[in-house]
Amino acid sequence: MNVYDFDKTIYDGDSTADFYIFSLKRHKKILLLAPSLIGAFLKFYVFKNGTKTQFKEKMYKFLKYCDIQKDIIDFWNINIDKIKPFYKNQQQKDDVIISASPEFLLAPICKTLKINYLMASVVDEHTGKYSGINCHGEEKVRRYREMFGDTKIHEFYSDSYSDTPLAKISEKAFIVKGNRLLDWDFSK
Repeated sequence: MNVYDFDKTIYDGDSTADFYIFSLKRHKKILLLAPSLIGAFLKFYVFKNGTKTQFKEKMYKFLKYCDIQKDIIDFWNINIDKIKPFYKNQQQKDDVIISASPEFLLAPICKTLKINYLMASVVDEHTGKYSGINCHGEEKVRRYREMFGDTKIHEFYSDSYSDTPLAKISEKAFIVKGNRLLDWDFSK
């Protein structure tokens, strides 16, 4: 069983940011939220106040202006080509995607790609509110264990060393830099 992060790992970019920009182009009313988003950005990233989940919930308020089901289908029809070739060439039927991105955004592309196992942040697609914890760091290991128990991860792939907890429980781990796969450096 191989496990993959999604954004910047098998997808060339950040799917949430890309979907936000896609939605902004389609639904100009989202601009009305700019002042609160800038405030949330400053609070979290500049003044280091609050949690990443709180910041994301503020950002996800844009969803109320979307035709969410149609927009997601249209988004993936345009962005499916951003799935990296290395993944397409080695995909297996028991692959697992574990991502901090919202489940409602990744579920349709996983279905299209015939990826049967997805663990992602559970976010209400209409309100942007989280149910539970952002799927990040140790939370990814917890969710993996909840679904698969002690099943060994053969290979793990991520673009970020924040995923070291999953790398540690894998037989082999790779850091993904663009289209290059490098052995995981556990000293980082």
